[in-house]
Amino acid sequence: MTEDLFREDAQLTECQARVLRVDERGVLLDRTVFYPLGGGQAGDAGELLLPDGRALRIADTRKGEAGEILHLPAPEQPELLAALLPGLAVSARIDWARRHAHMRFHTATHLLCALVPHPVDGCSITAQYARLDFHMTEPLDKDELTAGLARLVAEAHAVSHSWISDAELEANPGLVRSMSVQPPRGSGRVRVLQIEGVDLQPCGGTHVSNTAEIGAVVVSKIEKKSAKTRRVVLGFAT
Repeated sequence: MTEDLFREDAQLTECQARVLRVDERGVLLDRTVFYPLGGGQAGDAGELLLPDGRALRIADTRKGEAGEILHLPAPEQPELLAALLPGLAVSARIDWARRHAHMRFHTATHLLCALVPHPVDGCSITAQYARLDFHMTEPLDKDELTAGLARLVAEAHAVSHSWISDAELEANPGLVRSMSVQPPRGSGRVRVLQIEGVDLQPCGGTHVSNTAEIGAVVVSKIEKKSAKTRRVVLGFAT
């Protein structure tokens, strides 16, 4: 099982780690700051720095088996892959600009959940845009939602996380907003994100520490995807 340092500190950009395995599935380290694709959020990219100064480019990060986190190398780096022997010490460094965009958008989607009090049945968070699909029939107004997001960003609400037990989550089913992605159970604890005075729900993603850090986001599109689904797409203001 990979030690996932990003769960406790999303601001970490680099860590020291040791290679456990390299095969067709990817590079497995004993610990990492790389977030793997999950919960609608895209995986991190970056590089693994070898002791001799060479850098293996990582194009994506995915979940493996039994808590493994797999770093997927960019193509055409056979010599560098061959140098990654088990036990080798490396520095794992994320593409911070990409990660920070994910953090800003992911936190913004939580604000959107506060503005649209309906269950979520789809989510995607990338460095270019974010979207939420709401299970609802009422129309939504793009300008009103953009104004609401701007207000919550400007109010500078603190963002933090804590852990609750599986039993506590079962006793409070209303915490779960997502219909499509359920929080993982079975490990004995569940990570909960809190935006002070705004939102509280289980979430394993990476977020900024204050809503002011999100910056200017806008609702770029609202679509009627089905009779009971309204899709809201967010972008950064230009």
